[in-house]
Amino acid sequence: MIKHINKLKKSAKYRREHSEFIAEGLRVCYDAYLSHTRISAVVCTQKAYEKNSSQLDELMAFAEKSYFVTESVFGFITDTKSPQGVLCVIKALDKQSLFDKMKDNGKFLALDNIQDPSNLGTILRTAEAVGIDAVILSDDCCDIYSPKVVRGSMGAVFRLPYIITDNIADFLTENKNIKSYAAVVDSDARGITDISFDSPCVVCVGNEGNGLKQETVDACNERITIQMKGRAESLNASVASGIIMWEMVK
Repeated sequence: MIKHINKLKKSAKYRREHSEFIAEGLRVCYDAYLSHTRISAVVCTQKAYEKNSSQLDELMAFAEKSYFVTESVFGFITDTKSPQGVLCVIKALDKQSLFDKMKDNGKFLALDNIQDPSNLGTILRTAEAVGIDAVILSDDCCDIYSPKVVRGSMGAVFRLPYIITDNIADFLTENKNIKSYAAVVDSDARGITDISFDSPCVVCVGNEGNGLKQETVDACNERITIQMKGRAESLNASVASGIIMWEMVK
């Protein structure tokens, strides 16, 4: 089990092959339990159990298996510098059916080749907070089950519907009923405050350094931009996504 967890921590390919991922920290693990995800195993140290016995008793009763490990063993499997001594192995989540139910009447964010796990985690957390219905990810985005994404999403990865598609352009072509917007840095694009964002609609946000792929921009119905003051040329992907999502739902 320890070897298995260590491989889940390190390898996206291994996570896909075994349809499992890890969540670390008491709050995130307890969120997984409250969200009724399938927990294969709970791993914790004696020190962590003594400090949080009530919540960990619930977690352990819910999980298929539970293990106590030493501090040194937990240090081998942890992904954080200051571990809390609590970790869960969780079965991968199937969100396709949830997305299909809302596809014709929702507001979505599409992420095109987002590479920074911290950005993706923050975007998922913000999407859930403001009420975005689902997130669409191209398959070249960083792994949504990366430990940093799971931790950064603060449990949103368990609850927010999402799908992974080969590429965003094909998804838009196959779902022409969804009004699509390409978020670009272009003074000729329409400002986001001028858009009504009626459902169903999707806004596409691109890679941190290169923005949207041209094929994605071409597949969208309209180009939009965040109008900025000062000398800043662009915004961080998660910050830009947060501003866009707020405008979509307000």
